[in-house]
This record gives sequence, C-alpha cells and structure tokens, in this order.
Amino acid sequence: MRANVSVAWYTWLEQGRGGPPSDEVLERLARALELDAAGREMLFLLAQRRPPLPLYPEVSPAVTPVLQRVLDGLRTSPAIVKTPTWDVVAWNDAAAAVLTDYAALPVRERNVLRLLFGNKTARGSQENWEESARLAVGVFRIDVARVGGDPEAAALAAELQESSAEFRRLYAENEVHSLWGGVKHFRHPIAGVLTLEYSAFAVSGAEGLSMVVFSPVSVADERAIEGLVARRVAVENTAA
Repeated sequence: MRANVSVAWYTWLEQGRGGPPSDEVLERLARALELDAAGREMLFLLAQRRPPLPLYPEVSPAVTPVLQRVLDGLRTSPAIVKTPTWDVVAWNDAAAAVLTDYAALPVRERNVLRLLFGNKTARGSQENWEESARLAVGVFRIDVARVGGDPEAAALAAELQESSAEFRRLYAENEVHSLWGGVKHFRHPIAGVLTLEYSAFAVSGAEGLSMVVFSPVSVADERAIEGLVARRVAVENTAA
C-alpha cells in the first residue's frame, strides 16, 4: 500500500517474474521501505544491475575539515572541489598559486566556466584555451544531466550563452565529455608553462561534489609549483 503497487505485482517481483521494475516503481519501493542511500543503490543494482540516478534536491557546498586536510596535504598538486555547476567551493595553496587566487574573488566569480569565458587572466593561463573550453562545456552538460536539470545550472547556461558568443557556440554543438583524467598545460606569469595531469574524483558522502587534482608531470614542474607556493606563503606572512 505504501508503494502503491498491487499484492500480485509485488509477489511477482519477489519471485523474479514479469521483468525488471521501472525506475519510478523502484523509487516508490525505496521510499516505502525507508531505505537509506546505500539501500536504495542496492535495490537498483539487484533489480536493474545498475546504480540509480543520483538525487540532488540541492547540492550542499559544505566541505568538511577532513576533506580540506586532504586538499592541503597535496603540497605540489593544485586541487579544487567543485559543484555540478562548476562553482569552486574549496582549494589548496597550490591551486591558489597556479590556477587562480580564489580567495581574492567574489564568491559568485569562483566558477570555472565564468572564469574560462569571462576572465581574461584565467583565459590567458590556458595554453590551449579552445580545447579546455570545449572540455569544460562538454563535462558541464553531463554534470547538469546528473542533477536532473537543476534550475541553477539552467540559469548559469543561459547567463553564459547571453554573455559569451564562444560559450554559445560550444554549447550549441551538444558535445559531452568525461573529466576523469587527462593532461593540461598552464601558462603561469612567473613559472612559465606547467604541464599537469588531472584526475577527477567523486567526493564520497557529499552528493554532487567532485575533487579535481592536477599533478605535476615532471620534477621541473613539481619544483616550479613548490617555488610558487613558497612565494605565496611568504607574501601572506609579510602581509600579516
């Protein structure tokens, strides 16, 4: 009764008859059985041999102290934590020294897409801007689909299409890309061109958040980042 299915149908389900149930029915069963996130996932894996689509009624940008310590432990690997709409909600010193000084930006501007398409400094740091922009837009499409057409994501897409002809062009191409890994080249005003391998990871226990880590490819890249971080820390200490 709680799941709004008939006794006969539920009996068939328990007996493995009638084919796999639909997503809608499985969601009703998960609510009726008061399953937690792990139980809901297991229900879908048993019934359809795949995990359910994530439920993101709203993505919390909360970053735990433990997660921040993980970021801070990556001394020479710039790392950020982002939302599905590409808002950067956490970063380490290496990211601030190599990518962008996020702390110096208004909260609204701490967004990778806004920086790529609307910030000349951030754009100039990309050795191959077109490739980076195309990748970002393609991954953004997948992230938006995962959160089920979130109004915030739709508003961001509309804003960027209005403000940037280049975003409008790339968005209209309907490409999709994965952010799991690759190589990027950053042009830094002090260190020159840095080559970094990037990897993306979902943050366990924080629905919708993902961490992107940029690891130096060579010893020279690592030493350059080490120098940039030391320089940044020295400037901050002097200012304090």
